[in-house]
Amino acid sequence: MDADGPQALCDLCLAQVCSSLDALCSRRADSTMCLSCAPLFPQEMADQLLRKMATKGLLNDTTVGIFRNCKELRLHRASIRCCPVSAEAFRLALCPHRLQELDASWVSGGLTGANIVSGLASNPECRSSLQRLSLTGLHMDFESLVEDGGARVGFSSLHGLRALNLANTDLTDAVLADICTLPQLESLDISCSAVSKLTALLDCKNTLKSLMAHRVRQLDMSPARLLFVLSQLHALRHLDFSEDHFAVDDSDGRDGQETVRQLLEGSAHVLPSLVSLDISGRKRTTEAAVRAFVEARGGLVFLGLLATGASSCDILTSQKNLKVTGEANENQVCEALWRYRDRECFIREALVHLYNLTTDIDKPRPDMLKLVLSGMQSHPASLHVHLVATACMFNLTTQNLAEAMPVSLLSSTVTQLLYAMTSFPNHQQVQKNCLLALCSDYILQDVPFDKYLAAMLVIKWLRSHEDPTLQRMAVAVISILVAKLSTEEMAQLGKDAFIMKQLLAIVQQKAMVGVVDSTLKFALSALWNLTDEMPTAARNFIECQGLELYEEVLETYYTEPSIQQKVLGLLNNIAEVEVLQADLMEEGLLEHILSLLQDSQVEVGVHYFAGGTLAQLASRPEAWTLGDELRSATLKQLHASIMTWTQLEREIVSYSVDAKENLLSDLAALGSAAVGSLGHTSGLLSEPFTLQQHDGEGGRD
Repeated sequence: MDADGPQALCDLCLAQVCSSLDALCSRRADSTMCLSCAPLFPQEMADQLLRKMATKGLLNDTTVGIFRNCKELRLHRASIRCCPVSAEAFRLALCPHRLQELDASWVSGGLTGANIVSGLASNPECRSSLQRLSLTGLHMDFESLVEDGGARVGFSSLHGLRALNLANTDLTDAVLADICTLPQLESLDISCSAVSKLTALLDCKNTLKSLMAHRVRQLDMSPARLLFVLSQLHALRHLDFSEDHFAVDDSDGRDGQETVRQLLEGSAHVLPSLVSLDISGRKRTTEAAVRAFVEARGGLVFLGLLATGASSCDILTSQKNLKVTGEANENQVCEALWRYRDRECFIREALVHLYNLTTDIDKPRPDMLKLVLSGMQSHPASLHVHLVATACMFNLTTQNLAEAMPVSLLSSTVTQLLYAMTSFPNHQQVQKNCLLALCSDYILQDVPFDKYLAAMLVIKWLRSHEDPTLQRMAVAVISILVAKLSTEEMAQLGKDAFIMKQLLAIVQQKAMVGVVDSTLKFALSALWNLTDEMPTAARNFIECQGLELYEEVLETYYTEPSIQQKVLGLLNNIAEVEVLQADLMEEGLLEHILSLLQDSQVEVGVHYFAGGTLAQLASRPEAWTLGDELRSATLKQLHASIMTWTQLEREIVSYSVDAKENLLSDLAALGSAAVGSLGHTSGLLSEPFTLQQHDGEGGRD
């Protein structure tokens, strides 16, 4: 069983509801959905249904309408994160609920912070019940906030708020001043916002316990004034004053750096309750300052030091209860990947260090793979993240490491690799990294994922790349994937003449020099599988001059049964298609096949496919066009040969790429395909990857 165990019954039921919304719902006059027969949902399950719809990409103006029913579907903790929901749909579906928490981060559809605040404030119950609100990434548009009576509505109207996240917004000093009048405010995130002064924080100095001010680039306060304001926050336990080190050069951020220096080296009487400090990205932090800070504060539980150059400070290892983000060791890097999953700059940095830590890894680390996957999912549009993350994924799943991973985790990993290939089609290094990670016997054979999409993406990649090593991998992956496709998928793939031309070109290239290698075998296996019971693909093969080439291959590789069997297997596929049999009526070709059938030194597998091809053609006298004498000789030789065949000890044909054959288990190291340098991301990754890839006699007929 998968190490993660089976899915919870509740998750399965909610997923079924999500997939059956059209059947379960009726439509209102405005086209929004309404559950036709809504039972009274347990309150927590209503929250879970909304979240499931959001994470599956099903939540929009139409579907969110089912939550207008506040009696049966009672929301307390609502998440519409990243969903296309308009202001009107939000007002009608969510504002009537007695919400305790709302995550509307990165919502599209024109919904603004002002829409959300005014909508929530219109419900008297929400004004007191709402405790947590996240509006990350939204446009505030607070100039539009005016109540019916003319009084301005603001965050202070939601007087029950304890935690507010306004990161990546156009938050202004005036709105911050309004926020700081909240009587119970404990946690505030103003990261990447437009605030210039923090003086307003003095109004909540007795309640504020957590302040996150990552990359507040427009801050206009002297170090002394800023430190004074911070020192007055008597209840503050967590302070995040980190910086994006990629966006700041050595001449920028001097005031912020000086503030950090004074805080680290200052008295413990400043912020006496502080147990967590994040200064990651502050590049001029010294180990001496870190040592002084840690020594002065015995209750410290977290210190963020990634990309500061100070995470190797010796005192950190002696603090058993202290969590640290940094690059000095595995624990620090993994902590960074976990804590900073929403911050691209730190995920990029941590992934580079994880790559270096895993280049020679010899034990399965599903925990690390989960962190990499989470980082990619949190930053789907970031080329920098996907470039390094795909390299890490290869390190963590190469050789036999994948076999010890939970199958569900590997399935999600491959899905993310395919997403990367789709999202960054023109970035050669990302494509290489994904191809390297995909080229795994276990993953291709036993892990469930969209194999048709994978085949199409690898074929697309093959169109524009001719590097021999990578070409070999691509052909290997394709040859396995096509054997895993459904009949419908195979038919769709067979319509694309390009893949036929590309594979035939590889066969021709190898045949010209008479080489026998895994690339040739993979290409022949792929062609064999592509034409299996696929008349369209077989026709494409003929139109691409495949028959002429295969006749040459039979002559060139007369003493190579593994090559002969794959060639004859494809010819047998064509012979099964009655309308194409006339194309095989070429005397030289049939005489050559007949000679193989007669040769007692040839393996039985070659006899089998030679006989099968000839039997298909000779069984229809009306289609035979080469004269009765040749047909009669063919039938006699077929009878004579079959009578000499002995009982087989093993099967000749595998109808899929049989795991027993280990199609990827006999080829030695597949070159030194380098993942290459990650450019300015680190400048460190230039070591070559080596990939163990193997070939066998798989194929289907």
